[in-house]
Amino acid sequence: MSGTKGKAFDVGLFRRVMQFVRPYRRLFWITFALTIFLSLVAVVRPVLMAKMVDNYAVKGDLNGLYMMMAIVVGLLVVEGIVQFYQGYWTSWLGQTITFDLRQQLFTKIVGFRMRYFDRTPIGTLVTRVISDIGTIESIFSQGLLSIMGDLLKLTVVVVVMFVYNWELALWSMVPIPLLLWATNIFKNAIQKSFQDVRTQVARLNAFVQEHIQGMAIVQLFGRERQEYRKFTAINKEHRGAHIRSVFAYSLFFPIVEILSAVSLAFLIWWGVGDVLKGVATFGELIAYIQFINMLYRPIRQLADRFNVLQMGMVGSERVFAVLDTEATMDESGTLSTAEVQGNIAFVDLWFAYIDEEYVLKNISFTAKAGQMIALVGATGSGKSSIVNVLSRAYEYQKGKVLLDGVNIRDYRLGELRKSVSVVLQDVFLFSDTVHNNITLHDDKISREEVIAAAKAVGAHDFIMQLPLGYDTDVRERGAILSVGQRQLLAFMRAFVNQPKVLVLDEATSSVDSMSEQLIQQATEKITQGRTSIVIAHRLSTIQKADRILVIGEGRIIEQGSHQELLAMNGAYRKLYDLQFA
Repeated sequence: MSGTKGKAFDVGLFRRVMQFVRPYRRLFWITFALTIFLSLVAVVRPVLMAKMVDNYAVKGDLNGLYMMMAIVVGLLVVEGIVQFYQGYWTSWLGQTITFDLRQQLFTKIVGFRMRYFDRTPIGTLVTRVISDIGTIESIFSQGLLSIMGDLLKLTVVVVVMFVYNWELALWSMVPIPLLLWATNIFKNAIQKSFQDVRTQVARLNAFVQEHIQGMAIVQLFGRERQEYRKFTAINKEHRGAHIRSVFAYSLFFPIVEILSAVSLAFLIWWGVGDVLKGVATFGELIAYIQFINMLYRPIRQLADRFNVLQMGMVGSERVFAVLDTEATMDESGTLSTAEVQGNIAFVDLWFAYIDEEYVLKNISFTAKAGQMIALVGATGSGKSSIVNVLSRAYEYQKGKVLLDGVNIRDYRLGELRKSVSVVLQDVFLFSDTVHNNITLHDDKISREEVIAAAKAVGAHDFIMQLPLGYDTDVRERGAILSVGQRQLLAFMRAFVNQPKVLVLDEATSSVDSMSEQLIQQATEKITQGRTSIVIAHRLSTIQKADRILVIGEGRIIEQGSHQELLAMNGAYRKLYDLQFA
């Protein structure tokens, strides 16, 4: 935020925001013209009122008075219509620009490497996509055009007041310097309080989100009172930040009203004398009373609008920081995977999540089309990293990964990922129907194909027992389903895509024995006829694998069939004895 902190307007950032206005520049200039019109026409009303009093009311000319009243009413109607369109189009413009910007930001985030999400809190990205972009909308609906309109209105009002009667204008503006001084203090105070409010809202959101997700731990370990005290402390800070902003408003608005009353008192004191002397007219005095209202209202609003504009600048800087982040996957591949058979080869592969802290070191192995390769080893040995590299969730640093003899980076990224389906241990389900969680809204996958996949993996019966069958909403993260049922849906998700390569990452490590049996049957079904890489802690699930790789500290320390590895009496034998002793 360093680029916008301390100033309400940043030209460079504003130019970037205005780039999104280009498709709608015609509407922007129309709303700008309407803003100017409203600023000018507002000054006409006091002038007409003065003429109505001096030229017609005082002289008893009822016909002229009625005519002037009709003109004023007509002007009010026109002003009301213009205000409607100016307000509506301004808000439409702001919402449309933020829609486009939010679309571009989400597209950018979807293309980021997984490494970016490892280092960036989810809550931060949610704030960028929703709250920060929302502040950019206010630049148009409440900030820039409104400020320009208010400043123009102030300028016109002051000029007209001095042209008509400079003495009345001067006396009525005696408190203005004091008002400007108070406005500046208010602007600084409310700016700091706004920043405090945003900080405390972020803290409160993060605490509530984390503790609702971890409520089971809080309750199981009896930490309700302790967490309540933490929440109370954060909530008090949140309340205090809001109260400080309310205090600033509560102090500033009465000051404005008092100074407005003082201006009015000076005007009447001096103006009545001028009227009695014949220097000024009664109509002018009435007009100047209206001019005072036109002076004080925009000045009071300007402090608010400048803070809105500054918050929009701060939000835009945060959003553009994400847009400027170079963390997207290289999608320069041009080859199709349509004819891929599923032959895999890792050649002298080195991979690190951070700099050169390699978690995979000189990994080399091959898997022929249709073979099952199993990966075993201790937690943190590098098994999942092999999967991450194969699906291009992460980019490797040295060596090669080949699919049918072609570097995986030469394939189109979207096609590669459809050809390499991954079933993770921690299954993520969206708050959506069973059908949509399986197809992920791919219209090319029919209901018949989904049902066929469900029957193939043994999930059809339990799905039909749900209230709406395949149209049942599984709730957030699949809350209404058991761990095993969620796992079966993940199998179906992979199955309907008909991948050339299937990866099962710890697919049975968190399920009961009955679910494990169903999953093993599903595994045999969906791995049939396709290359499979299976990561497992339970060695009973991979004894039929064509080849088993034992991973230790990022290297392949043993490989062979189940019987061959047992005969070696090495690391695999130790793992086997630990499980079956």
